[in-house]
Amino acid sequence: MILDHYVLTVSCPSVRGIVAAISSYLAEKGCYIVDSSQFDDLGTKKFFMRVSFTSQEGVLADDIFEGFKPIGERYEMDYEFSSSRDRTKVLLMVSRFGHCLNDLLYRWKIGALPIDIVGVISNHFDYQKVVVNHDIPFHRIVVTKENKAKAEAQLMDVVEDTGAQLIVLARYMQVLSDDLCRKMSGKIINIHHSFLPSFKGANPYKQAYERGVKLIGATAHYVTADLDEGPIIEQDIARITHAQSAEDYVSIGRDVESQVLARAIHAHIHHRTFINGNRTVVFPASPGSYVSERMG
Repeated sequence: MILDHYVLTVSCPSVRGIVAAISSYLAEKGCYIVDSSQFDDLGTKKFFMRVSFTSQEGVLADDIFEGFKPIGERYEMDYEFSSSRDRTKVLLMVSRFGHCLNDLLYRWKIGALPIDIVGVISNHFDYQKVVVNHDIPFHRIVVTKENKAKAEAQLMDVVEDTGAQLIVLARYMQVLSDDLCRKMSGKIINIHHSFLPSFKGANPYKQAYERGVKLIGATAHYVTADLDEGPIIEQDIARITHAQSAEDYVSIGRDVESQVLARAIHAHIHHRTFINGNRTVVFPASPGSYVSERMG
């Protein structure tokens, strides 16, 4: 028999007794802890914890969740229970660079990224056919300086209609308003190359090539009102040699961007990320924590 897996995530002020209280409670409820990660930030005096567990047959999840309330109140916790059966509803946004979109669609299709893609929004028609061929709703929302507020209202209509829990900017080349960033705080992930702020504007990879850059990287982060400066979730780099061309830079860079974005989404949907001020706490994936967390 396959048992239901659950995850409990906790953030709260750092005090003695939290781990004991959580583990004792789960044991009393007949639960088996599969994996546990914790981090005590001495600088902010905040405590973070992720526990994955299974419950015995016949034990109702609602009873486990409700019974935890007194512990949550005692330790002033922000906490959440989730089930491995729940798939995060994700809304993708893209402009004219489709490498991240195509990568995510492939990972989703083969089950390596266990999410529900509820729609794709673009300010262009370039990837409409690709999206529709995957039986995913496509929405074109034109954005100009004059209609930005209206365009974002349309975006939020799609979010509400689809029940999207996460927005992924898969190389979406429009700046979101401060109001939207605040409204969706912790629910928007962006990807960009590692050359900021050195090489801005058009053709950053060409600029990097002309300067002889030897490392290409990418950063995935939560979106805030500070452009490209939100809490970082995932980063990676690839080494470049003098023998590679400007076209190689672009190809390698796009590959790194796709991988980094996928890993960031994977961490988020499996409740391994915690926003900690301007930083994040990201617990590593564990082989035993989730059957569905094997990325492939």
